Amino acid sequence: MPARFISFEGIDGSGKTTQAALLAAAMRDAGRDVVLTREPGGSPGAESIRRLLVEGKTDRWSPETEILLFTAARRDHLERTIAPALAAGRDVVCDRFADSTRVYQGAVRADLREMVDALHARTIGREPDLTILIDTDVDVARRREGARRSSEDRFERFGPAFQDALRKGFLELAASRPDRFHVIDGSRPEQEVAADVARAALA
Repeated sequence: MPARFISFEGIDGSGKTTQAALLAAAMRDAGRDVVLTREPGGSPGAESIRRLLVEGKTDRWSPETEILLFTAARRDHLERTIAPALAAGRDVVCDRFADSTRVYQGAVRADLREMVDALHARTIGREPDLTILIDTDVDVARRREGARRSSEDRFERFGPAFQDALRKGFLELAASRPDRFHVIDGSRPEQEVAADVARAALA
């Protein structure tokens, strides 16, 4: 099987980060060579930009500025981590990719989807082979986030209505791209979710 690029998406607290790590471990157990990475981040330059995006006040950046920062981070991540790994025959499992920008900044923070897609086409130019959307009830996700202490909470502090809108946006995006998206109920116990993720990714 050729190298695959698999992304995970979902609202904050959905469990996607945990599920990405569990899938990477399952793929390694199956004999695959896997790079587990994340966005924003995944390369030294992109990790520097990450701190600008996920820390600080909610009004620190406009949606337009966020799009530019996310795209710059994604370009560095693609150049230095994702593309070299795939070229070397290694699978890439990524916690978030361009779909997060399409939903967070392109649809929910502002009506800027055209700007997101134009920048993506010009500077990124690729999609994952498979995107797993961990769809989780907002109340469940908020309880999980409340148990986690982190300074990276800028987007969580936009509040539950924002998370509701994000969930709707992700589900609409998944419905528009059924050839790439696989939606999994993330409100269940971790191992049940992981089993469904493995079936979707390793079939």
